[in-house]
Amino acid sequence: MRRLSIAALLIVFAWAGSVTAEWKPADGPLLSRWSDQVSPENVWPEYPRPQMVRESWTNLNGLWDYAITEKDAERPEQWQGEILVPFCVESALSGVMKTVGPEKALWYHRAFTTPHLDDDRLLLHFGAVDWHATVWLNGEKLGEHQGGYDSFRFDVTDHLRKDTNDVVVRVWDPTDAGYQPRGKQVLRPRGILYTAVTGIWQTAWLEPVSSSHIQSLRITPDLDNHAVEVVADAAGGDGVTVRVAAEKDGTSATGKPGEPIRLKLDPKVYNQPWSPDEPQLYDLKVELMRGDQAVDSVASYFALRKIEVRKDEGGINRLFLNNKPLFQYGPLDQGWWPDGLYTPPCDAALRYDIEVTKKLGMNMCRKHVKVEHPRFYYWTDKLGLLVWQDMPSGDRNIRGADPDIIRSPESGENFERELKAMIDTLSNHPSIVMWVPYNEGWGQWDTPRICKLVRQWDATRPVNNASGWTDRGVGDVNDIHRYPGPGIAPLEDDRAVVLGEFGGLGLPVAGHTWQKEKNWGYRKFDTPEALTNAYLDLLKKLQPLVDQGLAAAVYTQTSDVEIEVNGLMTYDRDIIKLDVDRAREAAERLYE
Repeated sequence: MRRLSIAALLIVFAWAGSVTAEWKPADGPLLSRWSDQVSPENVWPEYPRPQMVRESWTNLNGLWDYAITEKDAERPEQWQGEILVPFCVESALSGVMKTVGPEKALWYHRAFTTPHLDDDRLLLHFGAVDWHATVWLNGEKLGEHQGGYDSFRFDVTDHLRKDTNDVVVRVWDPTDAGYQPRGKQVLRPRGILYTAVTGIWQTAWLEPVSSSHIQSLRITPDLDNHAVEVVADAAGGDGVTVRVAAEKDGTSATGKPGEPIRLKLDPKVYNQPWSPDEPQLYDLKVELMRGDQAVDSVASYFALRKIEVRKDEGGINRLFLNNKPLFQYGPLDQGWWPDGLYTPPCDAALRYDIEVTKKLGMNMCRKHVKVEHPRFYYWTDKLGLLVWQDMPSGDRNIRGADPDIIRSPESGENFERELKAMIDTLSNHPSIVMWVPYNEGWGQWDTPRICKLVRQWDATRPVNNASGWTDRGVGDVNDIHRYPGPGIAPLEDDRAVVLGEFGGLGLPVAGHTWQKEKNWGYRKFDTPEALTNAYLDLLKKLQPLVDQGLAAAVYTQTSDVEIEVNGLMTYDRDIIKLDVDRAREAAERLYE
C-alpha cells in the first residue's frame, strides 16, 4: 500500500473546482472569539479519530453544495449555494443559517478525485450527521444511517470512477417532532431548549485501508493487576492475527481478531495511574499481521484507571478513583457554541472549555444530553478531566410523578441502538467515569432494564439511572437536582448520593449575550463581584454536605447558551464571569 503524507493527500483529494473566496459566516446573533479564524481552507483540519490513528487520510471538510427541498423530493437538479462542512445548516459558521424542519430535506454535494489505491480499499467516513442520512456515490446508493451522534462509514472502492467522483448526502431530521435522541434541540427555541441542528456536524473524511484491516478497538485497563486488555475487530480477517504492543517498553502480545488480548505490564515502567491531577497516558500500537508482515497498523493509547462506588472508612458510599475516594465537582457542560451550535469553531475552542474548567479548580464535567466531538474526549483524557456522559434525550417526557413513558417498538429499538453506539464509541476513554442514560424524566423508559443493558455493555463504570426527579432505585447512584441548592439525598446502603445539578446563578454581560434583553437564569446578579460572592456561598454550603456523604456535585453551567445566562463564561467565551482565583480556592477545599 502506498502511503502519502496528510499534506499530499489533501492535495490529491482537492475539490474538483475552485474554493469560493467570498465565503463568510452568516449574520448570527453572536459569534465566538474564534470565528474569524475559520475559513474553507482550514476548517477542522485535525485527525478526527484520536484513539485509532492511521497515517493516511483525507479531510473532506470545506465548502459543499447544498439545497433544501420538500421532504420527499428527488435529488435537486440545481444547488442553492455553498455550505461550510462540518457546521450544521442552522449555524452562522455554515454560511447558510437556515431552518430545515421535519417537512423538508437537506441535500449536500461535493466531488473528489480518485487516488491511486493499489490493492487497497477506500472508506468514506462521517463523524456525525443529525439525523437520518442517505449517501450516494456517482449516482449509486451506498446506504442509510439513523443516529445523530455516532460515526458511520461506507466502503466506496467498488463505486469509484477513474477520475472525479460525486458524493451526495440527503439528511432528514424531525427534531422534537420525532422520537429520536436529540438532546436540547427544538423547532421553537425557548428557555433551556435551543436551536435545532440538522445535517453534517462532524468531520467528513476518506481513508485508504488494506483489504484486511482493523475496524474497531475495545481497550479495558486492569489497574489492580497492572494489565490492559484489547479486543480488535477486523475486516477480511481470515488467516490474520492481532499484535498489541505498549510503546513505552515494547511489551507485546498476540491473539485473534475479536478475542481479548491481555498485556501484562511492568509496574516499574507503567507506574502512574490516570487521574485529573496526573493524566498519564501510554501509547499503544495495534497491528494486523499476516505471518510476520503487518498488513494494517493503528496507533492508540490507554491509561491505568479504575472507577467504582464503594464504602469509605466511615461506611459511606463514595466514588473511588484508583482505589481512593475522590469528591467529583464540575460544571454541567452543554457543549453549544453561538456560531457553530453543536460544532465548536475549532479544536482550540473545544480545548479552551476544558482548560477553563480546570482553571476554576474543578475536576469533572457532566456532558449534558449531547455526545461530543471525539477530540473533546481526547482532550479530557490528555488534560485530565473526569466526564459523566449523558445519553441525549428524545421521544416524550415524564409528567410529574408518572411512571416511565411507553415507547413505540420503533422508538425503543432506535434508542437502544444509539445508546449502545455511544457506549461502544466512547468506552476506551479513561476520562469517562459515569454513564447517565436519562435526565429529569426526558424520554425515560424501562429504566431498570436499560441500566442492566448499560452494565452489560460496560461493566467498568458506574451507571446513573436518572439524573434528577425520577430515580427508580437502580444503578450505582441516587442523583438529585436542587436549584439554587445545594442539597443531599438520604444516604443509602448500596448506592452513592450525588447532586447532579445545582447553582444556575445568572449574570448577563452586555455585548456578549444571544439577545439584548429578556435573558434567563435561575437567579440573576448585576456584577461579577456579586456573582462570585453568591457562588462562593453555595460552595461554602456544599462543604458540610461532602462531609455528610455527598459523593459529587455538578454546577450549572460551563457557559451561557442562547438566552440562558447562568454560565461560568459568556456564550462567546470572551469573559470568565467569576473571580478565578477565589473560585479555584473554594473548589479545592471541597476535595479536602
